[in-house]
Amino acid sequence: MFIFETNQFILNPAEEYILNQPEPYKSILLHLQMTVQRVIPDVEMKYKWRIPCFYVGKSPICYLNASHKGKFVDIAFWNSAHLTKHLDKMTTEKRKVVKSLRYSSLKEIEDNVLQEVIAEAYELRANGFYTRK
Repeated sequence: MFIFETNQFILNPAEEYILNQPEPYKSILLHLQMTVQRVIPDVEMKYKWRIPCFYVGKSPICYLNASHKGKFVDIAFWNSAHLTKHLDKMTTEKRKVVKSLRYSSLKEIEDNVLQEVIAEAYELRANGFYTRK
């Protein structure tokens, strides 16, 4: 959301995070942000843990993280224990619960895969982080 103040744009910290990234991270992050907002119209982008996080109400859906050291961008899903689509394309590297789709370039993004995973994460948002055994 843009806020107008004396004819200047004031960006929220999540937008600043994205726009202040060098290429190719910025383009990847912008594409991911627009896709999340297109698939989930009522989503809100917040800035938590120094990264953009997407919520619907109090339910977290996903977050974006640019790893300059690893040279990739993750779109990570908190409720990934419940996800069933495209698990073969997701990584859990050094994380116990969260899974992510990882991209090093815009060309790597398969929009149909991305949209389906985002939609499923949204549908399963009430299920929480873990599966109960």
